[in-house]
Amino acid sequence: MGIETLTVLAQQMNKDAPVGPEFGKAEPIGALIVVSMMAVILLIGWAFHRRYSRFNRRKRFAEERGLDVFDEKAVDEAMEAEGLLDRRKKSFF
Repeated sequence: MGIETLTVLAQQMNKDAPVGPEFGKAEPIGALIVVSMMAVILLIGWAFHRRYSRFNRRKRFAEERGLDVFDEKAVDEAMEAEGLLDRRKKSFF
């Protein structure tokens, strides 16, 4: 098989393939779906970052004071005693 054969095979066009001025154009609803999906992904990423940062803060606090990281009540009480308890809304979703 030579380069000429590959060129001919590459140039053959399917006669049933859609062609014309309207082929390949996106509808406005498709753009709306893509933009809304990107917004949702950014929102989920932002919410995850908040939760992960809060978790790391609590973990670091518990490890510095020798508390069990998974004992939420003890960590909350210790953070409140030191005035570090985050009283903002804890869950976004």
